[in-house]
Amino acid sequence: MDLSNARWRKSTRSGASGGNCVEVASNLPGVIGVRDSKDPVGPALTFGPAAWRAFVAQLAERP
Repeated sequence: MDLSNARWRKSTRSGASGGNCVEVASNLPGVIGVRDSKDPVGPALTFGPAAWRAFVAQLAERP
């Protein structure tokens, strides 16, 4: 999967100090990319839109 044109953004819940953050790229057709902000050249996970929505829905249900 070529993610070279991905526009990555950090979670709005990420602090300014760096810390443990994830970045998400949603500008690619049919693919959502997720990576560790501390390792931007490292591996990234990719999800289809339906799988991403299911993942985020599960997170929203957690206390």
